Amino acid sequence: MRRGSGRRLSSQIFVSQVSILLAVVLVGFALFAIQERRQVDRQYMDEDLQIAQTVADTPSVKTCIAFPSVDCDGTLQAIAYRLQIDTASDYVVIVDKSGIRHTHPNAGLIGKPIDEPLVTRPNVRIDHGAVGTSVNGRVPLYGPLGDQVGEVSVGRKVASVTAIFTGQLPVYAAWFGAALGVGALASYALAHRLKRRTFGLELDEIAKLLQEREAVLHGIREGMIAFDRSGRVTMVNDEARRLLGLPMFGGVGGHLEDVVPAGRLQDLLSGEIEGKDQVVLTDEYCLTVNRMPVRLAGKAHGAVVTLRDRTELSGLLRELDSVTSLTDALRAQQHEFSNRMHTVAGLLELGEPDEALQYLTDLSGAESAFAESVRSRIAPTVLVGLILAKAAVAGERGVELELTEDTWLGDTPDKVQALTTVLGNLIDNAFDAVSGPGVDPGKPGRVLVSIVEDDDGVTVRVADNGPGIPAGAAEHVFTDGFTTKPATGSMRRGLGLALVHRLVQRLGGSIAATEGPGAVFTVRLPKAAGDRDADPLLSAGGGTRSR
Repeated sequence: MRRGSGRRLSSQIFVSQVSILLAVVLVGFALFAIQERRQVDRQYMDEDLQIAQTVADTPSVKTCIAFPSVDCDGTLQAIAYRLQIDTASDYVVIVDKSGIRHTHPNAGLIGKPIDEPLVTRPNVRIDHGAVGTSVNGRVPLYGPLGDQVGEVSVGRKVASVTAIFTGQLPVYAAWFGAALGVGALASYALAHRLKRRTFGLELDEIAKLLQEREAVLHGIREGMIAFDRSGRVTMVNDEARRLLGLPMFGGVGGHLEDVVPAGRLQDLLSGEIEGKDQVVLTDEYCLTVNRMPVRLAGKAHGAVVTLRDRTELSGLLRELDSVTSLTDALRAQQHEFSNRMHTVAGLLELGEPDEALQYLTDLSGAESAFAESVRSRIAPTVLVGLILAKAAVAGERGVELELTEDTWLGDTPDKVQALTTVLGNLIDNAFDAVSGPGVDPGKPGRVLVSIVEDDDGVTVRVADNGPGIPAGAAEHVFTDGFTTKPATGSMRRGLGLALVHRLVQRLGGSIAATEGPGAVFTVRLPKAAGDRDADPLLSAGGGTRSR
């Protein structure tokens, strides 16, 4: 696949994340700096307030302001200067109750009044005074007698505070830089991991693969389901939804048991039953299922299951098989007829016309007797025709087909199609059982058919003297794909009895089989059974070889 133009996906992810991190770090650093500056200003305001309060509590300051003398100005200025040096303040100003300055770093302002009223309680602020903009703390000054005699104001220039704050910024910047570096390393690791997870594909390649995937999955005529390692459904195409009867937007993200009911189909999809081209029957379709594990870079990533609809093909193959069987029966009858004509011609050439007439009379009587016996016990002509046709096939294959003495079926047209389907399949399976591989050629095959109607329904029983069903296989003989015979050409075995079983269940009836030599299949159809319930997979030709 051609590599996409431009920067690689991992590089794009790394650059994008680092850019986002850088922007976040810069914005965060700016907000932090603003907040930190406010805290620094507040810190120095509080310090200035404490210094001012200390000055206001000094006894000599109180005495000099309350009772001024010639020596007081020098004393106050010395105190202010010493505190200014010790606390790194830019000014300590003491004023009396008239607002006259007694101390100031600018000697020209000593003795001059301030242009604002005295404070009556401690106060901090940003001051725009004679020394410039500063952070300032002011407290009232009380004399020895407890009355307010002035105030003390201590402050630092904003430029000085800014210089202190700026000196702290490199430390903060180093922390933010370290955070940015850790984030960049994490981004690089994430980009590298994503590159591995996408198998080195770039953005345009991923988009193209997605487009091709959607086109293929929803354009093919095979159903497809994908599972991850935990068994969750990750993808279902349109054909799979149709074949499994899933809603248009349902199934994806759920576990298999939540999507498909328990049974052979679920076992095939989950991998509990393995094998290529496994056949399974649903209520509407005959499906061929294949499950393939998915491994990428040597690791298991789940499985993909394909579903192929063989419903129409299976019906056509069975119809073709029925036509082939009918053709073989007609060919056998023509051959038997030729043999009989040769026998009659030989008798006539020998001058034995009476023997020839007796021979023909015996043949006609035997066939007429069997046909009349069937007609007298079974009313529906469709079933009569089916049994007579099967009798012809039995004669050609050297098998005896008999009706039991208790066989009786009235004129019940609502059951004709279902009975024809079930009976035709069971008789064909019995023929295969008594004339197939492994049967003793010296032992004549015999198939016994019983059809008994009562007030509640119809019971069909077909027995043969073949090798029968192996021990322990009775519960599996009606499972899709179960067979004891090899496949013949394109005809897939193991469906006939499964289809009969499904039809009987849909009609509300029951079917059972015995194990051991001489299998006996018993079907019970209730009165409610009707033609509309016939299965199209079974109706073609009236028969399906299974066992």
